Amino acid sequence: MTRKLNTTQTRLTFTMMAILAITSSGCYGLGGSNISLGFLEFPIPVSPAQQFELEQKFHNKERYDRVPILGPTTSGGAPVALDPPSDDEVMVALEQARPVNGGIPLFWETQRNDVRIIKEKIADYVDPPRFYPLIGPAQLHHAHYKCTIYFDEVTIIGYPVPHTLHDRESIEVVYIDHNHFHMVGDVEPYTTPNL
Repeated sequence: MTRKLNTTQTRLTFTMMAILAITSSGCYGLGGSNISLGFLEFPIPVSPAQQFELEQKFHNKERYDRVPILGPTTSGGAPVALDPPSDDEVMVALEQARPVNGGIPLFWETQRNDVRIIKEKIADYVDPPRFYPLIGPAQLHHAHYKCTIYFDEVTIIGYPVPHTLHDRESIEVVYIDHNHFHMVGDVEPYTTPNL
């Protein structure tokens, strides 16, 4: 004798089996952990543009936004500054001053071609020793660079009338500071205050 299940019973059974399969797998959790994947525990997608922007911010912070602390200067000669700014650092500073990001392909887009960079050191001096919090006694070494960038700028406009603007003699000047610290022995003996 065959016994047919009622359609509501069949749907209820399959629904319960689906809920059991989802909750028992390791990919989906219903509470119990401090990790949250978003609203109702579903992952929230991140656009590649947003991810690239965050990676660029970390790249710039890691390489260019920190002030290094070097060992003491050697006696007998003037301290020499660190290496001049890299081409990547100059292009990052140029992008902040004159951005080309954010164009819309086929409607409006800006490009930089044939980039030439000239770097000149305009200042290199060391401050007298002083006490810096979280560092201790140190000297601040200033190194200022003037970077002149020559490039061809092409602006492509596709709407309403397609045309291209080609500026072959674009020049931009960017000033970059490469400041860093040199450790110093005890400048003045530090005494703890009496409380």
